[in-house]
Amino acid sequence: MGADIESQAKNAEERPKPTLTQHQFLSWKRQKDAAASARKAEVSRKRAEDIAAGTVQMNGRELFLHEPWVFDNSRY
Repeated sequence: MGADIESQAKNAEERPKPTLTQHQFLSWKRQKDAAASARKAEVSRKRAEDIAAGTVQMNGRELFLHEPWVFDNSRY
C-alpha cells in the first residue's frame, strides 16, 4: 500500500499541470461559439434555399410561414 501512494505521488509530480489562463479560455470559447454560430447560420441558409427551390419537404411551421393559405379555414 505504501508503494501505491509513492507511485501515485511520483506520477502526479511528473505530469505537467495545464497552464491555461482565463483569458485564453475565454478567447477559445468565443472562437468556438462563433464557429458554431456560423455553421448554424449556413445550415439555416441552405435549408431556406432548398425550401424555396422545393427540393425538401417542409415541416408544419415552415409550411405555415411560406404558404399560409393552406391553413385558411375561412373558405369552408
